[in-house]
Amino acid sequence: MTGLATAEDATKPLPLMPMPAKVERSQAQVLFPEGTALRFDAQQAGVAKVAKQFADRLASERGLHVSESPSGATIQFAIDPKLKLGDEGYRLLVDKDGANVTAATSRGLFYGSVTLLQLMTPDDGAQGAVSVPGVRIEDRPRFRWRGLMIDSVRHMQTIDEMHSIIDQMAMHKLNTLHWHLSDDQGWRIEIKRYPKLTEIGAWRTPPDAGEDGAPTRYGGFYTQDEIRAMVAYAAERNITIVPEIDMPGHAQAAVASYPELGVTGKQPPVSVDWGVNTYLYNVDDHTFTFIQNVLDEVMALFPSRYIHLGGDEAVKDQWEASPAVQAKIKSLGLKDEEALQGWFMARLGRYLQSHGRRMIGWDEILAGNVPASATVMSWRGLKGAVEAAQKGHDVVSSPAPDLYLDQMQSDRADETTGRMPVRDLSSIYHFDPVPSELTPKQAARVIGAQANVWAEHMPTAAHRQHAIFPRLDALSEVLWSPPAKQDWNGFLQRLPTQLARYRADGVKYADSAFAANIVLDRNEAIVSGKATVSLNNQAKFGELHYTTNNTAPKLDSPRYDQPFEVTLPAIVRAVAFDAQGQPLAGERAQAIDIAHLATRLSGEMPNCPGNNFRLRVQPTPDATSLSPTYAVNLFDNCQMYPQARLDGVRSIHVDAVRLERNYSLAHEQKLVVERPAQTAFGELVIHKDTCDGPVLASMPLPDPKASGRRIPLTATLPATTGVHDLCLAFTGPISGPLYGIAQVSVIPQAAK
Repeated sequence: MTGLATAEDATKPLPLMPMPAKVERSQAQVLFPEGTALRFDAQQAGVAKVAKQFADRLASERGLHVSESPSGATIQFAIDPKLKLGDEGYRLLVDKDGANVTAATSRGLFYGSVTLLQLMTPDDGAQGAVSVPGVRIEDRPRFRWRGLMIDSVRHMQTIDEMHSIIDQMAMHKLNTLHWHLSDDQGWRIEIKRYPKLTEIGAWRTPPDAGEDGAPTRYGGFYTQDEIRAMVAYAAERNITIVPEIDMPGHAQAAVASYPELGVTGKQPPVSVDWGVNTYLYNVDDHTFTFIQNVLDEVMALFPSRYIHLGGDEAVKDQWEASPAVQAKIKSLGLKDEEALQGWFMARLGRYLQSHGRRMIGWDEILAGNVPASATVMSWRGLKGAVEAAQKGHDVVSSPAPDLYLDQMQSDRADETTGRMPVRDLSSIYHFDPVPSELTPKQAARVIGAQANVWAEHMPTAAHRQHAIFPRLDALSEVLWSPPAKQDWNGFLQRLPTQLARYRADGVKYADSAFAANIVLDRNEAIVSGKATVSLNNQAKFGELHYTTNNTAPKLDSPRYDQPFEVTLPAIVRAVAFDAQGQPLAGERAQAIDIAHLATRLSGEMPNCPGNNFRLRVQPTPDATSLSPTYAVNLFDNCQMYPQARLDGVRSIHVDAVRLERNYSLAHEQKLVVERPAQTAFGELVIHKDTCDGPVLASMPLPDPKASGRRIPLTATLPATTGVHDLCLAFTGPISGPLYGIAQVSVIPQAAK
């Protein structure tokens, strides 16, 4: 059943993700055929469950079935309380006798089974018997909080999707699902005592309701039975679900349901705006009774040691304007509204503590005298992590933008929705949860990290899978593997196997890190009729092959070694392949002709100078397609067409689109640039060189109520020579629509 490995086999990266703490390899190769014996002591608590889960997954992924009758190599699971690898550690031995997984607890045994399963699924979709290299692995995690936050408020996930996310988390050895269940845009958890929270608070009317097939209502909630089942499903996979009920801000859905909970007593709608809304809970005893009653039901549903109370982005305008709140501040002897929030959070933290639970909140909770047991989730960079650790609080590092998976993972023109700046695969992999300013004693307070999946711009499972995978692989290695085992090049070599597993599981992962970039000087090509083409990809990994005859690139197509020249018109198509000859990404193509060279797509047009904020959004807030997308700056509705060659150009064509301005910017609203309009509904104005430069064209915009969303605009340009930046600025009131640009074309005469 065994044989000697070839040199190639011995050096081939183990198909493991994340990399274990300690691995010793042997020359043995152990064959596990159909009917391999599975052995375990059913009297040991938890062992049978782990063994069955392993067997089921092996059958599902490999088509390989184990039995309980001995047949050659065996697979054995056992609990050994004397094993000194912690609650989540394990030992795995693969030798001539088979595979043996041992751990001190069933949790460690489960993670050992995941490693063995990965060793037994090393190739792309292969089925049946498998040969596994001989190894001795002793493994344990670096951090005890290895998390992923899922936002179910802005856009919900189905039960099946949540199960899929939990399954993938387990296979990545993550152990904490932070579930964001309440916010301004919806209340997603059934609370029996307060039915209006889901009758009213779970539903919003989109700003584009009924337009072009847009939904007239968006929302939903998870019943308590569904939540109990979800908690149990996660627990079976050694994942704890930590619920978040946000307070004192992000409370608009709750106040919409029960206006007496708010400061003004007025009933707002459930918000349709992304961003920072201004509705707060009031601070009277009735509201605390409500919150405590809600927390009682939450604690009954979630056995988690931690309950997340939010605490972030509580804009104090309503408290500042309320005589009742001001009187409360005075009666408590507090300095100001920030101190009141501290008192608010501390009171509820003590309530949780009295019920045997621990409060966790975003780093704003540090402003108050929260219990020493409170854990701080640092999101405004890592400054909160440093302050919290220095004050003796446990810390979970979760900084924006570093671990926010709603950040785009490339700036490619074909990327889908998200925020800028880019947080690519490499930046996630090289993130360190422990701030360098901390002493060793303080650093021990950092119990882990998590990535956050905020869902404003992720309306579907496809959006979320694109955002999460494969960046979750990078996060898993940061959180599990010791720093000495973290190796970016080794990670890249192991990743293709993981991508194959995603394909087998139907996961729509992003290929942005490996997609071919086709680079050329557009203006020089327009002038000369020829283009010098360079190829690369973000990860600088894989072997790039290309074609120039409009056929699909294959392994026998030209390999890219150096820049090459093509004559216009041409189409360059390129793909990166891994060491096994499998594509790492979908094919990317670039048409190289006058029309395409003179066109810029939305994602290729940078912001106008002055503000770096940038989003890529779908056509409507709840659109379900991955494309088209539009790059916008909420603070300045303006984009640049860089380096336009205007020799011989007599017109400009812009495919514009009307978007919903459903963004609440709170105190930052004053930073929004408003350009006065000269016509009824504003214009798109084209400036030469800078946004204060000469006006080359002004194109009036149509009545939003009488036009579709797609707005074709064409204007004549004055005769101009040379290369110039073009500033495309929209005018009109900032209370009106936001406009995006799909593409801009300046078409010169063909070079002679």
